[in-house]
Amino acid sequence: MPPAPHSASALAADTRALLAEFPPEEVRIEEDRFTFLEARYDAGLAAVHYPPGYGGRGLPREHQAEVDAILAAAGAPDNRPAHIIVNLGMAGPTILGAGTTEQKDRFMRRLWTGRDRWCQLFSEPGAGSDLAGLSTRAVRDGDDWVVSGQKVWTTLAHLADFAILLARTDPSVPKHQGITYFLLDMRSAGVTVQPLRQITGEAEFNEVFLNEVRIPDAMRLGEEGEGWALANLTLSNERSGSMKRPEREGGPIRTLLDTWRETPVEERDPAYRDSIARAWVRAEAVRLAGIAIQRAMAQGDPTPEASALKLASAETSKAIASLALETAEAGGLLHPDGYDFHQPDFMSVDITGRSAGYAYLRTRANSIEGGTSEVLKNIIAERILRLPREPRTDTQVPFTEVPR
Repeated sequence: MPPAPHSASALAADTRALLAEFPPEEVRIEEDRFTFLEARYDAGLAAVHYPPGYGGRGLPREHQAEVDAILAAAGAPDNRPAHIIVNLGMAGPTILGAGTTEQKDRFMRRLWTGRDRWCQLFSEPGAGSDLAGLSTRAVRDGDDWVVSGQKVWTTLAHLADFAILLARTDPSVPKHQGITYFLLDMRSAGVTVQPLRQITGEAEFNEVFLNEVRIPDAMRLGEEGEGWALANLTLSNERSGSMKRPEREGGPIRTLLDTWRETPVEERDPAYRDSIARAWVRAEAVRLAGIAIQRAMAQGDPTPEASALKLASAETSKAIASLALETAEAGGLLHPDGYDFHQPDFMSVDITGRSAGYAYLRTRANSIEGGTSEVLKNIIAERILRLPREPRTDTQVPFTEVPR
């Protein structure tokens, strides 16, 4: 298929042409699915807000809904977003924004289609809320960097082919200045992945040990010491929920409403009626705010408001899941999959349709993953409300002099 025109008016025609060339009913094996996705990427229909040549057309993000609707109606395969959440929400936008031509050519097509899976190596046991305090060290050795350290809360690292990695390359400068951003092949010698079991029984998260792992300098993203600025770009994209348009009555509110609607009318406790109505309004407000943030992102990089959206989304999900558990009453903490240890092959962020018990337990992590609610409140205070910053004594001194 020849490159498609980069206009909104051509989207529907080009999407139907793609379907005619690759009929969904002929997608019978996994390789067929990848062939279709690669053709979609090459046609600029993967993510229309991506640049031409990298799966998009440089159009506003909202035009993607037209493409997605036509493909869904035809039963076309998708790239299984829940399986590649780091690819789409974090690694992809950052590589597009700061990668070299060689890096974008090498990674973006396989990243979007899901042929390669990515994880995020940011947080550490001693640098979670204070990410800039990370101590994983990268030392230059010729054309390579030698990296040693430990990362934690790494989503789906047990399945990842590559990782986005932050490491300290210069401890002699203040902590925010001495960090560099790398792209790591997770199959490299010296990489060890161990699971972290959650209260749901799942181990979506892992801890990763790096023991003198060699990373070619060609896998450095951006300039040396530019890691903190790029990390903020990554986290803003993650917090904005940049992968897809928020679904109405999706997530915890769906669980709550399903529980309520399945309860016979004569057994519904009227005391919960107003609480459920308020929860619905709160969930809808978060959904609409998400759409507004996505539209703003279409005009440029994510704004600090993405942090406010993430905070509101996390706290709303927790509150709604708690209410769903309360209305479920006896047996509410049970969930069909049980609590036995297992490592899933996708990130269960979308808990639409899951039991009240599972939703309650899983949403506890919402206010930790992707930035804790406490840190997000500081960001809102300082970057949106312009309130005075909290006094800090460790931001202007060399990292080697910061107490740890």
